[in-house]
Amino acid sequence: MLKSFSKTFGCGFHTRRPLRNNHSWLEEISVKQESPSLPTSSFIIKNEEDVVNEINDIPLQVIDLDENNRFLFRQLGEDDFGFGRTLVKLSDYFFGNTHQSMNAIMGEKSIKRAQKVERKAFQDLKVIRVSSGKGGNGAISFFRDANQPSGPPDGGDGGSGGNVYLKVVETMGSLHRIRRTYVAKGGQPGKGSQLDGKRGEDVLIEVPKGTTLRWIPDPLVLRESFKTTNKQSTWLEILTSYSGQYIQFFRNSFKPGEGWLFSEHDEEYFKERDFFVKLDETVQGYDQEIINEELTEDYFPILGMDLDDVTDKPILLLKGGRGGMGNMNFLTKDVRNPRFAKKGRDGNVQFFLLELKLIADLGLVGLPNAGKSSLLRSISRARPRVGHWEFTTLQPTIGTIYTTIDKDPFTVADIPGIIKGASENKGMGLDFLRHIERCKGLVFVVSLEKSPIEDLRILIEELGETKLKNKRKLIIATKADLNDNNKTYTKFKEYIETHLNIEGEVWNIVPVCAPQNQNIEKCIALMSQIA
Repeated sequence: MLKSFSKTFGCGFHTRRPLRNNHSWLEEISVKQESPSLPTSSFIIKNEEDVVNEINDIPLQVIDLDENNRFLFRQLGEDDFGFGRTLVKLSDYFFGNTHQSMNAIMGEKSIKRAQKVERKAFQDLKVIRVSSGKGGNGAISFFRDANQPSGPPDGGDGGSGGNVYLKVVETMGSLHRIRRTYVAKGGQPGKGSQLDGKRGEDVLIEVPKGTTLRWIPDPLVLRESFKTTNKQSTWLEILTSYSGQYIQFFRNSFKPGEGWLFSEHDEEYFKERDFFVKLDETVQGYDQEIINEELTEDYFPILGMDLDDVTDKPILLLKGGRGGMGNMNFLTKDVRNPRFAKKGRDGNVQFFLLELKLIADLGLVGLPNAGKSSLLRSISRARPRVGHWEFTTLQPTIGTIYTTIDKDPFTVADIPGIIKGASENKGMGLDFLRHIERCKGLVFVVSLEKSPIEDLRILIEELGETKLKNKRKLIIATKADLNDNNKTYTKFKEYIETHLNIEGEVWNIVPVCAPQNQNIEKCIALMSQIA
C-alpha cells in the first residue's frame, strides 16, 4: 500500500544549478508589512453554550448530497484574514452517521462490536494520519580551493518534501490493508558547491473503489474535548476557503522572519547587525509569498471525496514543504560572507476518515437467519458462511450473478442481519447499511418460517424512508419448503398487494427454497429486472 514515487515524480540526486543574481532577486521582493499571525488550526471545538448566541439569527443551510445523506451547517461570515467560518454540529458533519464514525475515530476498544470489526479481514471504516514531507534545510558553505581559501558562498537549497498521493484501484475490496499512518520522506539538506538537496520520496495510498474520504479533526483533540462536553452537543467551527467549499489547512511552520540557521554566533548576535536586519526585512517578503502559496495549495473539499471509480492518475492529497534557501542566495553588496541559511518548511499533517461503500447492483436486506446467505450461495458463486444461528454473516459479501451470454452479469451484496431497534444502534446490520446506499435495487429476504408480515414491517421501519427512496424493490420469501399448504405465503402476498403496491409502487414477490434450488431461476430473472 505504501509506494515510492521518487522516479515517477522526479526525485533525483543533488543537482548543481547556476548562481542566481541575488542582488536583483532580493530587490524585487517587497518588504513584508507587520500583520497578525495566521490561524494555526482548521477547526475550533465548541459546546452548545458557546454557539447559542451565534446561531440565533443565522439561518440553517442544507446541502442534499443524495437521497440518503444531508449536510447541515451555518455560515458565520469571514474572519480577519478572509477565511470563511462554517459552523456545523458534529453529528451533522458525519451526515448523522455519528456512532459508527466516532467509534472509528476515537478507537473505543471497550465496545465489543468495534473490537470484532477491528479483528476482521474486512474493514469498511478506517482513520488515517497523513503527513507530507518536510523541506530540507539550506546549506551554509563557501567555495574553497588551493588558490582561494576563502571564496564566495556556495551553499545549495534544501530539497522539497515528498507529496502524498491517493489512487483508487479495482483489486481491493476492503480497508484492512490500509495503514494507520502515512508519512512522506523529507527533502535532503543542501550541500556545498551549489548542490541542492534531493527531493523527498512521495507516498501513494491505494484505496478500493467505492471509498469516501473525509477530513476529520485530530482525534486526540476531540477526545480531550469530550471530557468536558457531550459528543451530541459538540460543534465544529471550520475555517474554509473558496466560498466555503473547501476546508483550509494551516501548517505548523515558521513565521516570516523566523527559520534562520547560523554557522557562527547566534541569532541574537545577527539581530544586532544592521546588514542582517535589513536583509531579514526583505526576506520576510519572500517567506510571506511562500506561505501564501501554501494557502492556495493546502485545502480539501468540506463534503469529502467520493472515490467511486478507478483513477488513471494519482490524486494529490497533501503537498510537501518547500526546501530552505542556502547561503549562496544571500550574497549582496552589503553581505559578502553570509554565514546563515534558511530552514525547510514543515509538511502538512492531517487526519482523514476512510469509509468504504461496496458497489453492487442489488442489496440483500433481512433479519438474522432469514436465509440471505443460503440464497446468495444458490444464485451466485459467492460462498458466505451458512448456519442455523443468528448473525451467521458478520461481514458483507458480494456475489456475481450470471444470466445469459448476451447480458452482463450483476452483483448482489449480502449484509449482516438487521434486528428491531437497529435504527437505535442495536445489532450489527445498521453498521453495514452504507453498503446498500449505492445499490439500484433492494431485495428483502423474508422467511416464511414464522411471521413474514411482521418481519417485513420491521425491515421497512428500520431502513426508513430515505434509504428506500428511489430504489427498485423485490421481496424473496425464503424457506418455502416449510409451508406445504402455502397459507402463510398466500396471506403474505395479499398483504403486499394491499398495503405496499399503492401509489405506483411495485413490490414483486417470489417464494424460494434455496437449499433445494426451488424457484431459483425465477428469482434470478426478477432480480435481473431491478438490477
